Amino acid sequence: MLLTISTTYRPATDLGYLLHKNPARLQSIEVAGGQAHVFYPEATAERCTAALLLDLDPVGLVRGKGGASGEGFALEQYVNDRPYVASSFLSAALSKAYGTAMNGTCKDKPDLPAQALPLAVKVAVVSAPGPDWPRRLFEPLGYEVDIETTPLD
Repeated sequence: MLLTISTTYRPATDLGYLLHKNPARLQSIEVAGGQAHVFYPEATAERCTAALLLDLDPVGLVRGKGGASGEGFALEQYVNDRPYVASSFLSAALSKAYGTAMNGTCKDKPDLPAQALPLAVKVAVVSAPGPDWPRRLFEPLGYEVDIETTPLD
């Protein structure tokens, strides 16, 4: 699972202050089911992108869970979309990785959280109950939502 937050606010690297994550450093956090990694694929004064990559261990997710033997094929319990689709695992990783940022404070730049910043948030894959669901959820809150669908193979 991959979530990116980008800004063109100047200086764009102030995004690191908002998220309480240094753009020059990779940070890894243990989460239930795997690890979350925070890194910045781009960090210039013009544009900055923070990425949260959630790396779930599909074997670890099912290890120790008893299933009915003889059902399905031998590896069926390991074949699922949980490592690839935004879910409660991503919510938990967001909370753990950006918990300090969610307080809405910034010690080094205290005026920054109160400013309206141009932010673009992308989630790589979202399982939704309908094609318009993300729009119905976020547009009433004032967000502009663009949806790009990808056919399943």
